[in-house]
Amino acid sequence: MTTGESLDGGPDGTAAPLVDVRDLVVGFGDLRAVDGLSFTLAKGAALGLVGESGSGKSTVASALLALHRGTGARVDGTVRVAGVDVQAASDDELRRLRGGKAAMVFQDPLSSLDPYYAVGDQIAEVYRVHVKASRRAARARAVEVLDRVGIADAARRARARPHEFSGGMRQRALIAMALACAPDLLIADEPTTALDVTVQAQILDLLHTLREETGMGLLLVTHDVGVAAESVDDVLVMRHGRAVEHRPVATVLGAPREAYTRELLGAVPRVDVPRVRLGGAGAAAGGSGGVPGGGAVGGGAVPGGAASGGGVLDGGVPVGGVPVGGESSGGASDGGVSGGGVPGGAASDGGLDDGGVSGGGPSGDGAVGEIVLEAVGLRREFGRGRRRFTAVDGVSLTVRRGETLGVVGESGSGKTTLGRMLVGLLEPTAGSVRYEGRVRSGVRPAVQMVFQDPVSSLNPRRSVGESIADPLRARGERDETRIRGRVGELLERVGLEPAHYDRYPHEFSGGQRQRVGIARALAADPRVIVCDEPVSALDVTTQAQVVALLAELQRELGLALVFVAHDLAVVRQVSDRVAVMRRGRIVELGSADEVYESPRDPYTKQLLAAVPALDPEVAAERRRARRQLAAV
Repeated sequence: MTTGESLDGGPDGTAAPLVDVRDLVVGFGDLRAVDGLSFTLAKGAALGLVGESGSGKSTVASALLALHRGTGARVDGTVRVAGVDVQAASDDELRRLRGGKAAMVFQDPLSSLDPYYAVGDQIAEVYRVHVKASRRAARARAVEVLDRVGIADAARRARARPHEFSGGMRQRALIAMALACAPDLLIADEPTTALDVTVQAQILDLLHTLREETGMGLLLVTHDVGVAAESVDDVLVMRHGRAVEHRPVATVLGAPREAYTRELLGAVPRVDVPRVRLGGAGAAAGGSGGVPGGGAVGGGAVPGGAASGGGVLDGGVPVGGVPVGGESSGGASDGGVSGGGVPGGAASDGGLDDGGVSGGGPSGDGAVGEIVLEAVGLRREFGRGRRRFTAVDGVSLTVRRGETLGVVGESGSGKTTLGRMLVGLLEPTAGSVRYEGRVRSGVRPAVQMVFQDPVSSLNPRRSVGESIADPLRARGERDETRIRGRVGELLERVGLEPAHYDRYPHEFSGGQRQRVGIARALAADPRVIVCDEPVSALDVTTQAQVVALLAELQRELGLALVFVAHDLAVVRQVSDRVAVMRRGRIVELGSADEVYESPRDPYTKQLLAAVPALDPEVAAERRRARRQLAAV
């Protein structure tokens, strides 16, 4: 909380805070989503609300604009925004507040923008509602703010529909809409969750620049601690609707006071920490909330030297204490070969070898596994005539038994298209995919896929058990007792319960739904699983659960994994080898340690430079470097 302020802007002569929340309670039936929260935000300041999914962050953001009014939610306490008592305000007063004095940028721009109207017209409509300007003036303002947020050729792009924009451009358009009336407060609810690292860095730089130039306040809701480090002055850590810790961002990240904050930071994947492989069983446990914490993904490193081992997160499952530095960069753990090196410690040269292996990954017995999947000269084109474009262009790679190959790159680089061709969901325009040395077309049961969005990949009208049973029935199994028993085993294997067979997708959390997707992939007894952005929309602790589960299954079953993601920190923590894609081609391929510690391609260096840093000083230095590069 900012100090030295009079909350009423009274006798001591200081200005009233831009946001003043006291004893806020938001309830939905018997559930208290927010429980007695208090904080203030000064004019021009930036506050980050950080916590796991379900901690109440977005509920607080919505309460600032009274978005719960009329929904049946129970809201108590005092909320004042830009001098307006939100609880007592009339509908007309709220209409003037929303968009005029305080504006909100939502997580999913595609669902926030009307698909039928041009982006510029939607921005102009907001401006006309609050300013009562003419249509021409409103359109001019729309072009002005689109240009301000970095949309090239803003006058022409203002006439485009949302589907004609990329994900990053849509998020910029939402920010432009929020800026149209020059608000005093910008509320950004997970504005970079689904964006790749370079676009994420651009959006965060934009928010920082806008704060500097306009003096507006910023309330940033995020589950990504690195994003908070890049963007805010203070951090408020939330858990179960309550404030756990509220201090300056450098203090919270450098010397967290509370155990939960340390555990949250310990679960954050670190791009500068080599992969630590966990031994033993049980990492997959805790499907309903247990977090195999920092050791699995974040390396167990917590700023301030506090280890996350031995702590307990939401599900009550002890966090595995795996010390950083427990293995050297050249050592091996759990029978694996460190960094994807070949036996005897010979490191690969990191170069491309026309489909050969740049350092073999570990198998379950410590030996380099045989090649189970090979792509040779893969090319995939979409469209016809002048609209034809190449999504994947001449990609060759191999995947060995028991190893994890990470595939990284920006949105549009061809990662997902490559993954779908490896599975057989897309046929290549040229080239071939070989499974165990033989060219095969179509879907291969031994190669399965875990999709990015479990909500859209699971049928909402069927129970999860029926969805998991589909591969069994496709293989000819007709005995319902055996099917139900096998599905129960798979549910237990991924940390859920056999009784969950009859539940529907909406009854599960995001992490649990992703576990269901993994169980469905396992039902076909695959040897290779292609994971397409499996943790991109999950908070850091749920990411840790899913990644630890995949690692446990890989050790037990000897699976080969192809891990497609734009989060470079997660990819480093799970991968033996890494392929970097750009514009449909692999620009760098090598062991994870080589690619991350000694990148050769300028594009790889650019990606690594865009990864959010947990140190605010480092983040500021990187932001200055990006500005200088952009000015050249």
